[in-house]
Amino acid sequence: MVLWSKEQDKLSEMSTGAIEMKKEAVAPAYHHSNGSVHPVILSDSTQELQQEAGEYELTEVTSFTDRGDQENDRSEMVVIDCRANAKGQREEDALLENASQSNESDDTSTDQSPVPPPPLKETSFSIGLQVVFPFLLAGFGTVAAGMVLDIVQHWQVFTEVSEVFILVPALLGLKGNLEMTLASRLSTAANIGQMDTAKDKWKMIMGNLALIQVQATVVGFLASIAAMIFGWIPEGQFKLGHAVLLCASSVATAFIASLLLGLIMIGVIIGSRKVGINPDNVATPIAASLGDLITLALLAGISTGLYKELEYNDYANPLVCAFFVALTPLWVLIARKIPSTKEVLYSGWEPVVIAMAISSVGGLILDKTVSNPNFAGMAVFTPVINGVGGNLVAVQASRISTYLHMNGLPMGEPNPAPVKCPTPCTTFFGSGVNSRSARVLFLLVAPGHLVFLYTINTMQGGHTTLTPIFIGFYMAAALLQVSILLYLANWMVQWMWGRGMDPDNFSIPYLTALGDLLGTGLLALCFHILWLIGDRDADVGD
Repeated sequence: MVLWSKEQDKLSEMSTGAIEMKKEAVAPAYHHSNGSVHPVILSDSTQELQQEAGEYELTEVTSFTDRGDQENDRSEMVVIDCRANAKGQREEDALLENASQSNESDDTSTDQSPVPPPPLKETSFSIGLQVVFPFLLAGFGTVAAGMVLDIVQHWQVFTEVSEVFILVPALLGLKGNLEMTLASRLSTAANIGQMDTAKDKWKMIMGNLALIQVQATVVGFLASIAAMIFGWIPEGQFKLGHAVLLCASSVATAFIASLLLGLIMIGVIIGSRKVGINPDNVATPIAASLGDLITLALLAGISTGLYKELEYNDYANPLVCAFFVALTPLWVLIARKIPSTKEVLYSGWEPVVIAMAISSVGGLILDKTVSNPNFAGMAVFTPVINGVGGNLVAVQASRISTYLHMNGLPMGEPNPAPVKCPTPCTTFFGSGVNSRSARVLFLLVAPGHLVFLYTINTMQGGHTTLTPIFIGFYMAAALLQVSILLYLANWMVQWMWGRGMDPDNFSIPYLTALGDLLGTGLLALCFHILWLIGDRDADVGD
């Protein structure tokens, strides 16, 4: 805007031409705005002029005539909008335009919905304090699961249908494939404000519960097929009754366990938000603490009951399997109504199925090892080492995923910049919050396992005496397992994020399945090495 007086005849530095005015007794003023020109009548009173001038935004004021001339004649002004060619004028206009835009953004920000508060900065001590108690709780849950497996491995259904052992890691892995993934999704949604209202909360709950029921039914069915393939094809033996038993036991166990654990996870996440605890630190360990015990107890009970029915009723097992499979379309319809779960319903099968296959390979190792009387003592430690590794890597993956979501980093750019593969040094010794949490989680491994081993020994579980050499080999296997998993989590979550895959849905199934495979394989290797070096006097494999 330029304020123009009658004393000037023309402008020499204007790009849009000169404007000439003739002196007149009374002249109107013109306000040029939005492409139109509006007349403005100016009064003789200086006070009125000052009051009306406040209604206009004036950016440049040219020189006024002397006050004596203003008293003799009426002021003649034109308010015009024009562009200057001079460099100084362009710079001033740009500065004023930026200031105007910032003022407008400040004004509109007050009308927007409140932004969720930023997360609290976490120190190593606060991370450890929040993680240690759920971690111990989860560990005692895996100890209980190991005690159960140590007992049920001698039951008739496990001895007559040894392929049930192959189902154990695959079904216990559901806590990583489904429940921990559910906990990670809901934790991220809660942290970024998608569960603040009651309507959004119920939509997320119903959609995710229906989703995991669909996934549990399909994974349970595929796990039974994998057990048949890994168990019977190498031996060339196939029994239809045992095949249907595996299918019914697997599907029923997966369905019921996922429903119970899903409800527990929802309660934990909502409760942790209310008391100000980060759900990422507590949800996944609690899912694991109850997951192994509930799933293994259900598998042992259901398979034993259905095995007994084989002697009297040939239709019980097919009916059980058909009932749970028939409910699948209902859960699909519910999950499709929620946009977030609809996407996972169509695109989230690859990690679940592949993770189930990886866990089944670990189950094959467990089957072949535990079936040997010399290594029967491995059963009680398998859920512990697998569970601890899966719990810690699930916490780390969930934290990294939440970090990427909350910092608003772009996911799946068309031309992503090449990201360097993280090294073990950057994973464990970096200065970022994710490296800090990795160090805290790794430092929990040794004391945690010592507590769990002492608990097993106190309860007189297993068939193995805890000698120093056994504890040394066991701790080496556990530390190696967790270090590999934490490094893979750092690489995998960022790699998936850069390719447009939500780590909450894709990373945890792979990582927990790899934890099962690494834990079972390394533990079996430890037992074989201890047997070869002559640690038989310590009751290894007794």
